[in-house]
Amino acid sequence: MIRTAVVTDVPVIHAMIRELAEYEKAPHEAVATEEGLRDALFGAHPALFGMIAEDDTTGEPVGFAVWFLNFSTWRGTHGIYLEDLYVRPEARGGGHGKALLLELARIAVERGYSRVEWSVLDWNEPSINFYKSLGAVPMDGWSVFRLTDEALSAAGAR
Repeated sequence: MIRTAVVTDVPVIHAMIRELAEYEKAPHEAVATEEGLRDALFGAHPALFGMIAEDDTTGEPVGFAVWFLNFSTWRGTHGIYLEDLYVRPEARGGGHGKALLLELARIAVERGYSRVEWSVLDWNEPSINFYKSLGAVPMDGWSVFRLTDEALSAAGAR
C-alpha cells in the first residue's frame, strides 16, 4: 500500500499537490513545477523525500506524503517535518492516510529521530480529529511565521 516515491511519480505528486491546494482553498499559492519537484526529490542534493499510497486492488496512486528533515536543538536530534499528506477523496477512509503517517513514524523511530511534526489548517476538523486519534497533539501557544515574496526579498536585501 505504501512505497517510496520514484522519479516517474513526479507528475502524479504534482497533480495531487494541486488537488490539495484546491481543497485548502489556495490554488493560486501552489506554484511548484514538476521540474522543481523532480530536482527537490531526485536531484543531485535531494532535500525532500516522498511516499506514495497505492490502491490495493488497482495499484493506482491515491495519496502521497512529502517530508524533509528538521532538527531539534533541545532534543539534539533530527526530526521529520511532514510538508504534505494527501489522499484523494475517493480513497479516503481506506487507511491510506494512516498508513502514510505510520510509515513516517516508523522511519523516525528506526533512525532515532525525536519527532514528526506538521501543520494543519485550524478549520480542517476531519484531519485534526484523525491526527488526535493517532496520539498527535496540537502545539498550543505557538504560531507559525513565514517570510515570502516581497517581504522575503526585502529582508534578504538588508
